[in-house]
Amino acid sequence: MCKKLIFLVFFSLGLSACSQTKTDGKTVADHTNGTVLDTAYFAAGCFWCVEAVFESIHGVTEVVSGYAGGKEKNPTYASVSSGLSSHAETVQIVYNPKLVPFDTLLVAFFGSHDPSTLNSQGPDFGPQYRSIVFYQNTQELDKTTGYVNWLLNKKVYSKITTEIVPFEVFYPAEIYHQNYEKNNPNQPYIQRVSKPRVESFQKKHPTLLKREE
Repeated sequence: MCKKLIFLVFFSLGLSACSQTKTDGKTVADHTNGTVLDTAYFAAGCFWCVEAVFESIHGVTEVVSGYAGGKEKNPTYASVSSGLSSHAETVQIVYNPKLVPFDTLLVAFFGSHDPSTLNSQGPDFGPQYRSIVFYQNTQELDKTTGYVNWLLNKKVYSKITTEIVPFEVFYPAEIYHQNYEKNNPNQPYIQRVSKPRVESFQKKHPTLLKREE
């Protein structure tokens, strides 16, 4: 049901639609202006929705939909959406840490989906829709576990099923999945599920959104 062009303009990696992407480090240079950008990886249900949420955030430069969290090499949408692979629909977020720190991305992540539901998000069910934070260093791990504990202590959620696991590899999804909500505004799933979810997030967190020039 849930489907999402790879515009990794920041990487001169020549990636194909389903090729393996490994990071040599956490930062990447935006060669257009010399800015050093960071990457983050989250899974929170349908990547159409998650991609659109993070693309609306100030300081986020690009979001790529894909697959992570499993062992199979070069997964496809067919294999992942079947629930038979061990991967989850995941987004790669390229962001400017001077404008939006990782802590703020965590606020957006936990504030844009329900982390208390196991292997489901809205109408989507299965392990491919599970909630995951892929940390890339001890600082991200500490910030994530700290924020989860804060949410539980404040009783924002009675439980949190989000997996907190080390990042290993990210596979970009097929071209037609990228910028899917933007390119397919009248698609039924977008109208019924994705758009309301994004609008709900934006209403709750207006200060995180991109500024108009």
